[in-house]
Amino acid sequence: MPDRFLYEYAVLRIVPRVEREEFLNVGVVLYCPSRGFLSCISEIDVDRLSAFARATDLAEVEDYLHAFRQICEGNRQCGSPIAALPAASRFRWLTATRSTVLQTSKVHPGFCENPQETLNRLFVQQVK
Repeated sequence: MPDRFLYEYAVLRIVPRVEREEFLNVGVVLYCPSRGFLSCISEIDVDRLSAFARATDLAEVEDYLHAFRQICEGNRQCGSPIAALPAASRFRWLTATRSTVLQTSKVHPGFCENPQETLNRLFVQQVK
């Protein structure tokens, strides 16, 4: 039987009007500590976002997702001190509850053989 590794993931959501609590899933972040894996995939369906929240500033949302990805990857040149933290701390910071346009779902656990394949599968299931 292949090795299976504990992972945690959360869905990235765009919440255009925080007070309404309506959201559009746009990505997934996955952390697998035993494999040293922390990564995210995101993609904005512009047509869905426009139909859902016409007044949303797409450039601003793309900037938020870019910053999220830079921190997730630990890119110290992005200007955020969070990017310099260990992967576990970055994941906890990225998935902390907040009331902003870019939010994450609650964190969900699972077991996988390959974290990248699991991230890709979850992205298709949760976002596509």
